[in-house]
Amino acid sequence: MRSFLKIFFASFLALVVFSAIVFFVLSAIIGGLASHEKTLVETKSILVVDLSKDFREQEMSNPISDFRGDVEGNVPGLYTVVRLIKKAATDSSIKGIYLLANSNSNGFASSEELRNALLTFKKSGKFIIAYGDYFTQKSYYVSTAADKIYCNPKGGLDWRGFSAQLYFIKNALKKLEIEAQVFYDGKFKSATEPIREVKMTEANKIQTNDWLGSLYAGLLQKTSETRGVDTALLHQYANQYTIRTAADAVNYKLIDAVKYDDEVKDELRHYLKIGKDDLINFVTLGSYLDAVTLTRYASDKIAVIYAEGDIVYGKGDQVQIGSDDYRALIRKARTDKSVKAIVLRVNSPGGSSIASEIIWREVALCRKEGKPIVVSMGDYAASGGYYISCDADSIFAQPNTLTGSIGVFSIVPNMQGFFSNKLGVNFDGVKTSPYADAGSITRPLTEAEKRFFQNDVDSIYSDFKSRVANGRKLDPAVVDSIAQGRVWTGQRALALGLVDRLGNIEDAVACAARMAKLKEYTLREYPEPKSALDLLFSNYKKYTQAETVKNELGEEGWKLYSRMKQIREDFGKPQTRMPFDMKIE
Repeated sequence: MRSFLKIFFASFLALVVFSAIVFFVLSAIIGGLASHEKTLVETKSILVVDLSKDFREQEMSNPISDFRGDVEGNVPGLYTVVRLIKKAATDSSIKGIYLLANSNSNGFASSEELRNALLTFKKSGKFIIAYGDYFTQKSYYVSTAADKIYCNPKGGLDWRGFSAQLYFIKNALKKLEIEAQVFYDGKFKSATEPIREVKMTEANKIQTNDWLGSLYAGLLQKTSETRGVDTALLHQYANQYTIRTAADAVNYKLIDAVKYDDEVKDELRHYLKIGKDDLINFVTLGSYLDAVTLTRYASDKIAVIYAEGDIVYGKGDQVQIGSDDYRALIRKARTDKSVKAIVLRVNSPGGSSIASEIIWREVALCRKEGKPIVVSMGDYAASGGYYISCDADSIFAQPNTLTGSIGVFSIVPNMQGFFSNKLGVNFDGVKTSPYADAGSITRPLTEAEKRFFQNDVDSIYSDFKSRVANGRKLDPAVVDSIAQGRVWTGQRALALGLVDRLGNIEDAVACAARMAKLKEYTLREYPEPKSALDLLFSNYKKYTQAETVKNELGEEGWKLYSRMKQIREDFGKPQTRMPFDMKIE
């Protein structure tokens, strides 16, 4: 026995030592892979802004790229991109910007921020050249800030106006014998239309025409200002489908010339005053971020909290706003004496009503305790996104932000027919009280249960309107008239009193500094970025699985799949969410 124990403990000790050695060796290898020399920007460089990149609110790091020391694989957040463009205007090594505009993965308000940053950059006297093989209307919108716009001779410019398209699955559910039991408040609350209607309701058409028309008017106006073409003519070109080729776009003065990629590169060399065969020093945004310092250091701080994605109860992930996470983040900033003001950046179509209420409470406490809190709205700050914003001291939105959508809904599917007639599955059971299984998907709701669910929705809607009335200092009757689930653009929301000013996140930060009476401050951004190691082990599997499914289904299939998955997760839970994903072209 003693011999066995000796062998056992010797083997165990060897295993521990071996594991420790492996751990330290792997740590050293990973540390070596992750370390890299800081990027140096060479003289006569050109900053590349690729609109096909999705500039989310915070940097999207590729953990594999991080381990290789490849900073080009990382995509900076939108506010960081704006600050990088601003930095480049005063950087003697950056001579201009090359805007790649084949597509634009960013929303309308994000595009507005990028365009405004480019217009400010132009005031430095440096050049901006935009090039695309084929311009979408959103990529062209940002490109109108450039000095010159060039297109591939065999490419083109999409100039047909905007359209918005919803999908409807009511008949598909009917064929599957699934009954969507829907409860909602607000005649414009169209989030549930795809499952309760076969086409858009008249109310939804009215609101969609309104905000889509406003976005289109913005495209015409901004294009007219920079291209010198009257808005009436631009509207006529779209109505008559006048611009079908790149040559048409040149003839009607929407682009400057047709050129191939090599010809554009030759022109860039001319701007840089280098030889025809010399290499151009292109600098990506990821590399430029690695090369420069954007942070200002001071003892006083302004916390910038990015709230992006669906609002969910409990813990969220990188692309969600979890009530537990954001309650803790806002509370941390609220109780930190070195943080003198808070900017809450909201880019969300809404989500869970109880999660929205939890986050709203922390915002309300900031205001109650006298710590300035300013909201900056991104592409969306609607329904739950507006709920968590409405009690801030001041609210900034872009003219083309989509906000409002003050309404509530709940979905309880009855799948009894599907299970029984399609799958041959039946359910039975016992219960200790009449409503013990209320909300079960295996049977229809009784009339009494339907009243209970509608009463819950009515109560939450009443609370929502009350939060808005108190936070915005509006008469409850006024709030009721502009609520009803209706979506508004930032421009309309300003006139209605739902927001205070039109402006970007930089304007919101400046406002917070004024309210806190700060001249010097450090920006602290939350959620704090995860390390490459955390990203690799916590999110890589989930990320790769999502990317695989997305590649198989395509962009539109992925959106439909994601929304159906969201519907399933929200069964029976009251939601403050704006209308379901709409295809806007």
